[in-house]
Formats: sequence, structure tokens, C-alpha cells
Amino acid sequence: MGTATVGAQAQEAAATAAGYPTKPVTLIVSFPPGGSSDFFTRLVANGLGRMWNQPVVVENRPGAGGNIGAQLASRAAPDGYTLYMSSINTHGINPGLYKDKLGYDPVKDFAPISRIATVANVLVVNPAVPAKSVGELLAYFKAHPDKAFYASPGSGTSPHLSSELFKRLTNTPITHVAYKGSNAALTDVMSGMVPMAIDNLPAAIALIKAGKLRALAVTSPQRSPELPDVPTMIESGVKGYDVTSWWGLFTRAGTPAPIVAKINHDVVALLQDPKTKETIASQGAVSAPSTQEELAQLVNSEISRWGKVIADAHITLE
Repeated sequence: MGTATVGAQAQEAAATAAGYPTKPVTLIVSFPPGGSSDFFTRLVANGLGRMWNQPVVVENRPGAGGNIGAQLASRAAPDGYTLYMSSINTHGINPGLYKDKLGYDPVKDFAPISRIATVANVLVVNPAVPAKSVGELLAYFKAHPDKAFYASPGSGTSPHLSSELFKRLTNTPITHVAYKGSNAALTDVMSGMVPMAIDNLPAAIALIKAGKLRALAVTSPQRSPELPDVPTMIESGVKGYDVTSWWGLFTRAGTPAPIVAKINHDVVALLQDPKTKETIASQGAVSAPSTQEELAQLVNSEISRWGKVIADAHITLE
């Protein structure tokens, strides 16, 4: 192929990117409305929709720990008109849980755009539980093993593995109760059906501030600015406990590079906007825009990290 032909193709690709998008864009998320993934998805969809003067339509495609939505996005046309909101689950945890049953390749099937946000998980209990610290909760479960249950938004999710890591590091037998999404899980904790949960902070923070849930610890290495009085797991005596969830925006692999670069530029601008950062911070999360390369590196490191955790803890899907 001659130099002139290559140059013409590059100019055509750049022109296509400059005009992108010329029609509505679909943004797929693998979890139901109400949870953290849905929150960040709609924040990005609304912001990009305003910037582009085109609708960015959110499609919630829950199921199989996030795999159904990821599989759908992995088979989309490589034209930039289908975006995907990934998470620590779909592009970090699930490759170690599902292995050959994953149904998509988190590296080969996707073109990384930008990381969106990072957030700690938080251990919460029903306010009627007589425990105001992690130590008191463990003592309560030891004295009442018939009440040792925890809720999660689904098998294989970050909160599920966070809870299993907590269970393993504290050597406390706690039975998993899986729900379909954070809303259902936290509703049963509030009602007293299940005494505790570890969930993403954005899903729980309003309920914590309203007094409907009691926060005992956050899972990040530092305290959350939104909950400065709540200690970390490490501060609470759970040595080596460090879990931070994250979300990233992808599109289909093979999408023209100029289009991917344009989306990255616009997403980063959105996430750097003071109002957007304030909205994200109000949910206990941190705006975390990145380069395409940084997101690719994160995915590779997380797949390696969680694969080891899953193998070492002998975690399997129920």
C-alpha cells in the first residue's frame, strides 16, 4: 500500500472522528438500575449526550455476574456506536471465576477508552445489630453463628469477593446470600433479613447518612472523605485487607483509533469538570480519568491479581 493511500485513509479516519457521533450511541452496563455501575453509566451517558448533542442510550443487561452485558458489547460493530461500562468484575474478577466459560475476552475484544471512577467498598450492618466496630461484629457472629450471614449484589461481584476475602482474613464462617443487584441486597439488610453486607460505597452512602445502615469499615487503604469517622478494614484489625473497585469505559476492538481517541478526549474532559467531580465525590467515589494505555494496564494487572486471590481462597461460583 502506497504512502499516498495510507495518508488518504488517515485523513478519512480523522474526518470521520471529527464528525462522530452522527446518530444515537448505545452504552451497555452489565448490572441493573440502582447500583454503582448504573450510577456511573448514567452520569457518563448524560454528560456525553450533552457534549455530543446526540442521545447516549443506556442499556442495562444484567446477569451472570456481568458476563451477559460484556458478551453483548464484545460482539458489537467496531464503529464506536456501542460503548461498554466495564467494572472490576467484568475486566478483573470474572476471568478468574469463569475461565473458559467467560464468553468474551476482556483484552482482545475491547478497545480501552478511559477509567471512570474508583471507589471503596463499605461494610454495613442493620442498625439493630449490636456491633459498632468490626471486632464487635466478629464477636457477635461468634456468639450467634445462626445469624452469621452476609448479602451481596450477586455471585462473583466485587462485593461478593470482598466479603469472601473478609471471611477468609478474619477466619469467620459467614454464609453468602446472593441478590440481583445492590438495591435488593441492601433492602434486606435494612429490613433485618440479613445482618450485614459489604457493598460499593455509592450504593450505600445515602442509606448510611440517613441512619438506615451502620457503616463499620471501608475497604480502601485510606478513609473515605465522605465518611471520615469510619475506619478502614486495616485500622479495624483486618491485616492485609485492601480492595478498591473501579469502572472503565470501553468500545469494541477494531474501532477506528481516531474515534476511540475522540471519545477518550471527551470523557476525560467530562470527568475533569468540577461539577462532575463533585457529583462523583458526593457518592463516596473519586473521578479517575486515564489514558487508553493506563486502562489497558489496569485490566491486565487486575486480572492477574484477582486470579491469584480466587485461586488462593478456592473461591468458586455457587
